[in-house]
Amino acid sequence: MITRKRSAAALCALFAALTLAGPAAGPAFAADDTPAQSQNAPKVDLVLDVSGSMRTRDIDGGSRMAAAKQAFNEVLDATPKEVQLGIRTLGANYPGEDRKVGCKDTAQLYPVGPLDRTDAKTAVATLAPTGWTPIGPALQKAAGDLEGGDGSRRIVLISDGEDTCQPLDPCEVARDIAAKGIHLTIDTLGLVPDAKTRAQLLCIAEATGGTYTSVTHTDQLTHKVGQLVDRTADPVVTPVGVKGTDQCANAPQLKPGLYDDRETFGEHRWYRVDVEHGKELRASVSVADDRAVNRDYGVLLRAVTQRGREIVRGSEAGSGRTDVISTGIRYPSPKLDDDDSDADAAAEPETVCLEVSNSYSAPPSVKTTPGLPVELTVDVVDGPDNASDVAAFGLGRGWWLLGAMVVTGFLAGIVWGWLSRGRVAMRRGN
Repeated sequence: MITRKRSAAALCALFAALTLAGPAAGPAFAADDTPAQSQNAPKVDLVLDVSGSMRTRDIDGGSRMAAAKQAFNEVLDATPKEVQLGIRTLGANYPGEDRKVGCKDTAQLYPVGPLDRTDAKTAVATLAPTGWTPIGPALQKAAGDLEGGDGSRRIVLISDGEDTCQPLDPCEVARDIAAKGIHLTIDTLGLVPDAKTRAQLLCIAEATGGTYTSVTHTDQLTHKVGQLVDRTADPVVTPVGVKGTDQCANAPQLKPGLYDDRETFGEHRWYRVDVEHGKELRASVSVADDRAVNRDYGVLLRAVTQRGREIVRGSEAGSGRTDVISTGIRYPSPKLDDDDSDADAAAEPETVCLEVSNSYSAPPSVKTTPGLPVELTVDVVDGPDNASDVAAFGLGRGWWLLGAMVVTGFLAGIVWGWLSRGRVAMRRGN
């Protein structure tokens, strides 16, 4: 499943502005904080690998540890006030060779709670690459760090190598966390990962419906961690499961709401929505690449009549720089004339077929099942008063722009022809 409220955020980007507000943050809750606000506060635990391999200097000319510190400092400055944030380390304290001791080396560097940016930055500044890579134990502890409250919960794991403390398989730990039904998402970021590290971090993310991102630059790490922290602050909405079909005739009937589905690579899926005459359909779709995919992909959302005529479409493309892409459409169903004598036609809403398709492809080593997570948002609102606002033939209001371009091109051609003839006449006169 795509991270919660991702598609709702995409819908707001298309049709309205989403504003987030929350209590002021500080060393303790401000005086106007209420127990209810604290109970519903979103929580995120940043889990950072501080093992010896983080000394490697292969990110923008500096060490992996330096890139992580810079990213953390910038993210801490931009963390929304309503988010309770903590930082946990793994491999930060034990430099020895005793495996049993090294595999217990995970500690809470900064406790999950209201953020004091100065204290958190000071704690991060003390870190130095040291020991082992106990990812499994760190995830277990991080889940405990986030206990309590009703807000969204997220672990963001940043690592540059495989877990060195098997047989406690971190994938199994993530599956156990998901099985508890505590609505906790684990997102993973691999710093210059090799194939084994990528596979393990991807497995951890998939187990809880999170995302995996490969990171090779400092600014990329900063952007991704900041994006995930911001996403934690989004209001929690649980989508309704739905299964699209291969044709509109037997597609599921959707009412206004948020839905999730899975779509295989390159698949087309259909859904149906009834839209009363004079109302406007608004829909958006988000598709997540929750595993490694080939570069250059796209998502298409089309509204089509039951007879197969395209009404309007929306599309978006990606090239591997983001884990979710979204697009949306608007379709105002035309009003019926007041003197329409067909009472049955006036009583029946228009059935609109929605087609969701993708052009993702996967490398040979990547599993294509289950399909990619899809979230579809549907809303039906009062339509525009002006009948000319109705979309037509798949271009919507683009017909006006197309007409203007044609007229402009025609006039420009005439003017250019006159100028050319004048130049030719002048040359002949000379």
